[in-house]
Amino acid sequence: MEMSQILIQSGCFICVILMGSFLRKIGFFQESDFRLLANIALKVTLPASIICNFNGREISVAMLGFSVLGFVLGVLYIVLAWLTHIHSDREKRAFAVLNCSGYNIGSFTMPFAQGFLGATGGVVTSLFDVGNAFISLGVCYSIASLIKGNDGRLSPAAVVTSILGKLVRSVPFDVYLIMSVLSLLRIALPSPVISFAQVIANANAFVAMLAIGVGLKLSGGISQIRSLGRMLILRYAVALAISLSCFFLLPLPLIYRQTLAIIAFSPVTSAALPFTAELKSDTGLSSAMNSISIIISIACMITVILLVL
Repeated sequence: MEMSQILIQSGCFICVILMGSFLRKIGFFQESDFRLLANIALKVTLPASIICNFNGREISVAMLGFSVLGFVLGVLYIVLAWLTHIHSDREKRAFAVLNCSGYNIGSFTMPFAQGFLGATGGVVTSLFDVGNAFISLGVCYSIASLIKGNDGRLSPAAVVTSILGKLVRSVPFDVYLIMSVLSLLRIALPSPVISFAQVIANANAFVAMLAIGVGLKLSGGISQIRSLGRMLILRYAVALAISLSCFFLLPLPLIYRQTLAIIAFSPVTSAALPFTAELKSDTGLSSAMNSISIIISIACMITVILLVL
């Protein structure tokens, strides 16, 4: 893809985000509309996009290694967040684990991967997100609850039950699993189903970016800058190391390495904010972390795209 095309497409994504933010500021959207738009992206357009990406594509058992990688990197962030806040109080340690772990793949990275790398990039990203979903939608919240105490002690059985319960209720995760199994078995869905799904999937990038713009919010006082800076430096220093390692060291086809190099700079999971609210932690700091992470990720991912494509 030519540099001009990359810049134009990246600019379009950014313009939709800015449009969402502008429409909220003039009152067209309310801040509460973010949850509605995010739910449409997460539970409607993203699943349709996953169906279209996977259908008819033959994936090997070896490709499930991308799912394992998504899980392992999520665990890595959890461990690093815990270690770097080991001397902090339980509240801060739980917050770091919850807000430094996991990737926002479905509503952020997926549109980039599909837009610049096509269906193959979408499949790799989707497989990576299967493993990431374990972390983003279950593991990090349960571990953060355990660290904080959650008004009581959580047994290992309670942690496992909490993780599995959240995953089963996750529409994207369920669709990922179903389509992965169908692809492994080389079973394709009927063309009318795919045609219907494609109509919905075409809206995924727009709805996802619009939701990010509507929800974009920077908050927090001077006292939070040090805490935010510490977590963001950790996040993106590790992301840089992962991106370089995936692109230069992995013995994989070029398009796979390009996709992983981009995925590495995904922002923190969007599930962190509602989970932070459930834990009765600092939602303002979580919102700021999420918003700044998105801004940094846009810059990093566009830079990577210009360098590797």
